[in-house]
Amino acid sequence: MSTPPKVGSTLRELTIRSVILGGLITLIFTAANVYLGLKVGLTFATSIPAAVISMAVLKRFADHTITENNIVQTIASAAGTLSAIIFVLPGLVMVGWWQGFPYWTTVGICAIGGILGVMYSIPLRRALVTGSDLPYPEGVAAAEVLRVGDDHGQAEENRRGLKVIIVGSLASAGYTLLTALKAVAGGLSTAFRVGSGGTMVGTSMSMALIGVGHLVGVSVGVAMIVGLLISYGILLPYFTAGTLDGVEDLADAVGGVFSQDVRFIGAGTMAVAAVWTLVKIIGPIIRGIKDAMVSSRARHDGQTLDLTERDIPFPIVVGVILASMIPVGLLLWSFLHNTDISHHTTLLLTLSILFVLAIGLIVASVCGYMAGLIGSSNSPISGVGIIVVIAAALLIKYATGEGAETGASLVAYTLFTATVVFGVATISNDNLQDLKTGELVGATPWKQQVALILGVIFGSVIIPPILEVMYTGFGFVGMEGAGPDALAAPQAALLSSVVQGIFGGSLDWSLLGLGALIGVGIIIIDELLSRTTRFSLPPLAVGMGMYLPVSLTIMIPMGAFLGMFYNRWAEQQRNTETAKRMGVLLATGLIVGESLFGVLNAGIIAATGKAEPLGIFPDSFAGVANWLGGIIFVVVILGCYRWLQSRESDRADSQREAAKA
Repeated sequence: MSTPPKVGSTLRELTIRSVILGGLITLIFTAANVYLGLKVGLTFATSIPAAVISMAVLKRFADHTITENNIVQTIASAAGTLSAIIFVLPGLVMVGWWQGFPYWTTVGICAIGGILGVMYSIPLRRALVTGSDLPYPEGVAAAEVLRVGDDHGQAEENRRGLKVIIVGSLASAGYTLLTALKAVAGGLSTAFRVGSGGTMVGTSMSMALIGVGHLVGVSVGVAMIVGLLISYGILLPYFTAGTLDGVEDLADAVGGVFSQDVRFIGAGTMAVAAVWTLVKIIGPIIRGIKDAMVSSRARHDGQTLDLTERDIPFPIVVGVILASMIPVGLLLWSFLHNTDISHHTTLLLTLSILFVLAIGLIVASVCGYMAGLIGSSNSPISGVGIIVVIAAALLIKYATGEGAETGASLVAYTLFTATVVFGVATISNDNLQDLKTGELVGATPWKQQVALILGVIFGSVIIPPILEVMYTGFGFVGMEGAGPDALAAPQAALLSSVVQGIFGGSLDWSLLGLGALIGVGIIIIDELLSRTTRFSLPPLAVGMGMYLPVSLTIMIPMGAFLGMFYNRWAEQQRNTETAKRMGVLLATGLIVGESLFGVLNAGIIAATGKAEPLGIFPDSFAGVANWLGGIIFVVVILGCYRWLQSRESDRADSQREAAKA
């Protein structure tokens, strides 16, 4: 295994070519993510594909380094993640406030939110990365990709590791290709009656989620199963009871209740769990801030610090955060100017700036923790969005005391304010993952943090024109004049309806309250377990299990148990640590393959304008595809793990024979 550079080493890192290459990758990936997110409500992780492309390009240069490749993936990852701001921003068009996306305003709101996300994540690095045992599945996976592609490390083990990643990637990408062709099912789900109500079971056939599960471990997997059982085993049958008589499509009816009712209960549980998580980690965060201040003073006094301990100096971090409030205020003022709520300008500006400062730090902490728990791709960022817009709407509604006559203006202003905080959320949801990668490959934190800022700027420049093209070319579902090819933008539609429900008085607060009570119960159980046994039940993971669709939730625990069984086998082998690392590399490959195909498929979708451009098999084949998909998926996954076990056993036998000779 290649090792991080020694303290004091000066490997090439933040170079001009790494910035240019990261910027070029950003243009492609961000555009694809914006389109895909608006069309189907999903985005793909960009760090691993960027790392693969970077290694393929930079290996042509004799002086390339692993840390230079890390900068490329950091820039592309930050920009690609910022595209998740589309989960809120289109709401301003949907509610009729904007008639398009004004370029400089959109650039400003993306850039400021993103840069604040970077700044808030800097003191969190010491608390949640270096001082935490969170698994960071995608950060670990990206580091392993960079390591096996580094020809300056231990060549033999790297070659073996690269082969394992390639096998996992081919398996994952191959199955994803079959699903895109509609030859096999991308997921299996069914709805059925439970008494007078109903529920659903199902799973997405995602090998990437198996890989994530392997990396996050059983504790998180079990917690997500508990959340799944609460939502689909108790709440969904209860809320559908007596409502399904005469329903023609049971799956649609049950799914609608999940989206409109049960998911809000999950959001309430997540909110309480997030607050509790913040309480639990506030000590490490404060220590991280103190350590950052001590580090800054030491550097100022001329002391030499380890490269891996050099963050952007804390005074600069604080200065940038405070200075950012000036453009935030200007953006908000320009939004309020000449509106029917402009007489509240001073009050609203004060509230919004304080909201961005305070809630931004909370959101950064919680999102960073969630990303460390299950990965940034699977982190329920829209659930955080719900919490943010509810908090902003309540603050603005009760502070102004305005009625229905200014409701439209207040809805738009709330969405605008929430977008800044959501920018913080999207970036902090990814930044700590990147900083974990940097820690594992021996990167210099301040250089990586500068790269994150560059990524934000690159993404901010490209997002507005892509949004404008999507708006003028397709429109959004529910808008006046939207055509048959209108983009769904599901998260933006949901968050807009939440804000309108608060100002219109139609939001069902009992659902959020019930979720909060469930969250309190889970917290109590977790505390009892942690203090009396060696087990735990992470409350935030339970909340995510309640909030996420069953298709996503169930596959992560499956991967966690597969990883557990593999690691138990590895512990019985002669070279336990090497065998375990090869399991991590196989899980990494499963993530890499699906990620790379996601990039390719997004490009094809964007080029053709079709949701399923590769789907050559007819809908009549769906029944066969379901059975075929289930069989092939299980065979391929078990086959990959069995192949790896056989390979490691043969290697151990060879080493034993060599030792005897």
